[in-house]
Amino acid sequence: MTQRSMPVPEGLAGMRVDAGLARLLGVSRTAAAAVAEDGGVEIDGVPAGKSDRLTGGAWLSVTLPESPAPVENTPVEIEGMTILYSDDDIVAVDKPPGVAAHATVGWHGPTVLGGLAAAGFRISTSGVHERQGIVQRLDAGTSGVMVVALSEHAYTVLKRAFKQRTVEKRYHAVVQGHPDPSSGTIDAPIGRHRGNDWKFAVTEGGRPSITHYDTLEMFRAASLLDIHLETGRTHQIRVHFAALHHPCVGDPTYGADPVLAKRLGLERQWLHARSLAFAHPADGRRIEITSPYPADLQHALDVLRSES
Repeated sequence: MTQRSMPVPEGLAGMRVDAGLARLLGVSRTAAAAVAEDGGVEIDGVPAGKSDRLTGGAWLSVTLPESPAPVENTPVEIEGMTILYSDDDIVAVDKPPGVAAHATVGWHGPTVLGGLAAAGFRISTSGVHERQGIVQRLDAGTSGVMVVALSEHAYTVLKRAFKQRTVEKRYHAVVQGHPDPSSGTIDAPIGRHRGNDWKFAVTEGGRPSITHYDTLEMFRAASLLDIHLETGRTHQIRVHFAALHHPCVGDPTYGADPVLAKRLGLERQWLHARSLAFAHPADGRRIEITSPYPADLQHALDVLRSES
């Protein structure tokens, strides 16, 4: 903990504690409010809440929490993460589930960047240290192809390509039931779920989100879909198909049947980043990289086919 003490400047007299602290300490008002709510602010020795008012000349004591340690992509060999393609500019990996794209606060598992470091890849790009080379992300629980930029030129070109939606991103998913129509487009905005910060939902004030899909195969209880994302919102595929009452098999967070998941041996949603196609940043040639199904998803497909 770090303690700071000072008289309240007359210019801040009458201001709320959180607003005044933000001005004095150069932090966000939200961070200042959190300090006050945790009992870290006293005025003349008396605890003060975030909405209390400052008095000019009063003695202000603030106890600040320690800054979190910087996150690092610890180099570690990742079982099941293979290299699908690499050259001097880019590397494409087959990401297994349970691996994050890069280090973040609160994530203590392996990362793609840590796995690449352990494999001897050197990433020389700008950007925040723990996200160097990252031009796209996959959820930690989603498997499949993911591309990382190794050079500054590739980083700039691919960041622009993903932003301008010129990269063709295809996913395969097994969803419950049979979507009707069998091919179509879901155009529905996605935002935070009203009751859960870690979930998302179709919401009126959400960000524009567009998903195109085609049915590849129909089973008795489910369908295998080929999905093209026009946008890339968090949990987009899971949210869109749950909204149609066809959640991804194995995804109880968004309403999937746990009995079906158990029968198929699934411990995660059946969702796989199947392929990426884009203009190579070095010479513009079209490159397409495809990821095979991992063993757990292939097993679930085999069971569905045997039952149909």
